[in-house]
Amino acid sequence: MLLLSSTVGDVASAALAFFLIAVGLTLGYAFFRLGGVLSRVSSLVKGVEQELVPVINKAGGSIDRVNDQLDKLDVVTDSAVDAVESIDTVLRAIAGAVKLPAKKVAALTAGLVHGLATFRVEHDFAAAMAAARFAAQERESRFGEEFHSQAEEGKNAGEE
Repeated sequence: MLLLSSTVGDVASAALAFFLIAVGLTLGYAFFRLGGVLSRVSSLVKGVEQELVPVINKAGGSIDRVNDQLDKLDVVTDSAVDAVESIDTVLRAIAGAVKLPAKKVAALTAGLVHGLATFRVEHDFAAAMAAARFAAQERESRFGEEFHSQAEEGKNAGEE
């Protein structure tokens, strides 16, 4: 076939053949490079697997040991909470046992002081007795309020 006698179809066929050869060579080179990349990725994955799996196993063991220690600490804190609750119960019982006698002694003392002061000023026994009763009743009611307010202050200070 002569170059001068070629038709447009012949030229198109030759161009298509050249294009397909160029595409084939380009794809072959790309696949060759891709094979090298995949080889390196494969060796990277193997290396990571060899290095990372023991680290993960060690981390898992460490986490298990930490969990065991936390379980032990949980038992200790539960024991401490139980001890504090027991102490709180005992102190409340003591406070309840001491509160009534202390309240009565405070009322008696206040009544005596006010009664004697009134008797000293007015020289009237009935007025002194009335002042003593009133002072004793006032002191009893204030004692309950003071006791509760001090208990609340102690409770708030303990919470901080």
